Amino acid sequence: MRLDKYLCHNASITRSEAKKAIKKKQITVNDKIITDPSLHITLDQEVCINDTPLKHLGTQYLMLYKPSGFISSTEDSHYPTVIDLIDQPARGLHPAGRLDVDTTGLVLLTNDGQWAHKVTSPNHECKKRYLVTLDREITDQAIEMLNDGIYFKSEERKTRPASVKVIESTLVELTISEGMFHQVKRMFAATDNEVIELHRSQIGEITLDSNLEPGEYRPLTQHEIESIH
Repeated sequence: MRLDKYLCHNASITRSEAKKAIKKKQITVNDKIITDPSLHITLDQEVCINDTPLKHLGTQYLMLYKPSGFISSTEDSHYPTVIDLIDQPARGLHPAGRLDVDTTGLVLLTNDGQWAHKVTSPNHECKKRYLVTLDREITDQAIEMLNDGIYFKSEERKTRPASVKVIESTLVELTISEGMFHQVKRMFAATDNEVIELHRSQIGEITLDSNLEPGEYRPLTQHEIESIH
């Protein structure tokens, strides 16, 4: 890992702050002052900032129960973010995929970019399951449309086929394998229906922990981490 990136992850500072500290010769690696922010750092090296050793936080993987009113981003000028809910060193953490501000449920947070890519890239077909409360009863025709894929004019293509499970006439479980902009809401709008509430319950094989309350989080288990591949 690059030295400046290592400092971001483990010293709770921004990339620009890390580069300034390096330029000011405040950073040592194995007791040697380093001025190159691109220097590769390994776990057996001791990195100090102003003579204070940094504890390596390592790669982090968290599941968060996102409440309504929070945005799935690292910063925003209008809404609090999911990062604001994390009360441990979170520098470098970012959400693997997004939920709308009024959507609740499972958000995965990590500082592992390659792992996050596997969650979000359509090529990996990582399925996402949602509980959808609708304004009106879902029709058989709407189910057929969703199963077949909905054509989005702005993208000039159809969504991938979805899986629909009707729980009640206005409550359905929808599973999709991509994450286009406002996809679930747009899919149901195309069937002349409106999403009233939207909750994500599962990503891949990772299910939102029933012990978590809105705003709470926990580390992923090793099995959950390895289930994303």
